[in-house]
Amino acid sequence: MLKKIALGLLAVAALALPAQAQSAWPPKNVRIIAPFGAGSTPDIVARLIAEQLGKQYPGSTFIVENKAGASGNTGTDAVAKATPDGSTIGVSIGGPLAINTLLFSSLPYDPKKDIAAVTQLITQPSVLTVSNDLGVNSVQELVALMKANPGKYNFSSIGNGSLSHLAMEAVAIKSGTKVVHVPYKSSPEAVLAVIRNDAQMACLPAISVMSQAKEGKVKALAVSTAERSPYIPDLPTLKESGIDVDADAWMGLIAPGGTPKPIVDAINKDVVAIIKLPELKDKLALQLMAPVGSTPEEFRKRIDGEIERWAPVIKAADVKVN
Repeated sequence: MLKKIALGLLAVAALALPAQAQSAWPPKNVRIIAPFGAGSTPDIVARLIAEQLGKQYPGSTFIVENKAGASGNTGTDAVAKATPDGSTIGVSIGGPLAINTLLFSSLPYDPKKDIAAVTQLITQPSVLTVSNDLGVNSVQELVALMKANPGKYNFSSIGNGSLSHLAMEAVAIKSGTKVVHVPYKSSPEAVLAVIRNDAQMACLPAISVMSQAKEGKVKALAVSTAERSPYIPDLPTLKESGIDVDADAWMGLIAPGGTPKPIVDAINKDVVAIIKLPELKDKLALQLMAPVGSTPEEFRKRIDGEIERWAPVIKAADVKVN
């Protein structure tokens, strides 16, 4: 009889654990780490989420910390090494979560073991953009010009190994052409290079080029995402234009590896609801970002998929960072 009672109490306790773990979120103080500087898109998204969480949980404080450096590795590592209790989460991108494993000889963290995937937050297209001086008005015309002049033209990027670099390398590989890479330190610098015709083309975040395209300073030819952007629906995708390239500048929410699943699920539930709020969707639209809100399992699959997507491109283009 005593044995049955003991077993019953253990069963009740086991059922109670998830609820207790979930009730631990959020703690009194929560850090949201952005692995890039103030004003960067991860920083903007982190602050939007922090603001809404603060409204939802007035008894807790949500502070965004910027830890830039090493192509996003520094801030992502800070999340990986934090205590896995829900008090530290982070907003990160495909580079430090996936692509950098292919570019760096070593990382201070293992994205598979040291990072808990919470949810994909947004998707953002890049735009294949060309200089007005190039005299082309479509992807097909650009490819024909590149094929007729292999190695003659330059493309600008946000840096070696960045999505803007790899996307353009993928375009060249898929179209059977050759272009010369010229890295810059930021999107504004990379766009200015195209405006000045120092670089004849680039595949850059939509938010950094569309205002320039609307003013007639550059020409936008196609978006890099699998589907057309709801914010620039007149631009075809690269695939529609005959080049099988999909380069999605996504962003996601992460936690330290080992964070209990009930806490990860609780954070996921809150943040997915927030990212889909009409007011937040409107604010994201100003950055030409569309909300996603996936399960942890779907987000992990997305991270793994990025490695499979870019490994052959990095190998073929012989891209190295260190």
